Amino acid sequence: MNQACAMLRLDVLPASRLSQLAGDERDTILGGVCFSHPARAVDTTALPLLNVDMAVLHGEASLCEIWHSHEPLQSGQVGAIRYRQGDTLLFGSVRLDENAAVSSDERASPLQATTEAAYQSIFELLDTLAYPSLLRVWNYFPAINRESHAMERYRQFNTGRQAAFLAKGRAVIGKVPAACALGSAGGGLQIAFLATRANMISIENPRQVSAYHYPRQYGLRSPTFARAGLVRLGGHDILFISGTASIVGHQTLHHGDVVAQTQECLHNITAVVAEANRQAPGADFRLDRLAYTVYVRHSEELDAVRREIAHVIGDPAAIVFLQADVCRADLQVEIEASGGHAIGRR
Repeated sequence: MNQACAMLRLDVLPASRLSQLAGDERDTILGGVCFSHPARAVDTTALPLLNVDMAVLHGEASLCEIWHSHEPLQSGQVGAIRYRQGDTLLFGSVRLDENAAVSSDERASPLQATTEAAYQSIFELLDTLAYPSLLRVWNYFPAINRESHAMERYRQFNTGRQAAFLAKGRAVIGKVPAACALGSAGGGLQIAFLATRANMISIENPRQVSAYHYPRQYGLRSPTFARAGLVRLGGHDILFISGTASIVGHQTLHHGDVVAQTQECLHNITAVVAEANRQAPGADFRLDRLAYTVYVRHSEELDAVRREIAHVIGDPAAIVFLQADVCRADLQVEIEASGGHAIGRR
């Protein structure tokens, strides 16, 4: 196991093993996300865990990405949000049906209204419990590229997310969290989030226009996320790299070529890692020491994606491959990563 930062550890394990963990090991769980198709119920008593309807493309039929902390932890629930908190970190999860909220904007779609309500609830919880920095967010909802209510659903989501940031006085430019948004096979809007009382630095990619500065051709409200989030915990720098795709500037490159898109994803991750090392000179983040989650739109393209990743990175510390729709219909693959924390080996 990588002992880089004992305060935070990522374990990737079959869902069947989660309920078998000993009491002391369960006590260290902050929260996490489990993937399977169809989504399988996992024992989540008092734990903020999402069960996402998303097919695992290698190994076990159901995998969980579980975050642990050595801090004393306590569980709580406010409304639909379950959370676990320590002195420094808080992990939360929320699942809402799309008809769960009504917006003051009569033009808002159900997804937009539900997204705005979910994020407002998250910010209210973090304000109440005094975790000022929203560090990393994972967003999942069905049919991300489908048009409804005269707008693509990903753009509906972005509109609702940014409305919540603004309503709660949160920055929408600059200091914003790392994030991803993927299309699941079902299950409503599901959000997992990691917040901290430590100072968070938002990292941008010099090869890309910041998502919050995208031109209006990508929607009336820009996506509210940074390319990565950097935080120092327990004397160690930890990096969370957002979902990263084949985008240079603000444009999709390599239409229809999954190998070239995978290469471009890795070029972008390399640039983000270099920028993080520039801002945290002692961190020494390296591609082969990161943990990766790879979302592939077409399962038959998995082998090509895997070969390209192996060619560039070799054998990374941990990697999970999932079948998911990506936020733009012309994107075939998206890769997220994290590093600087401990990584458990299955």
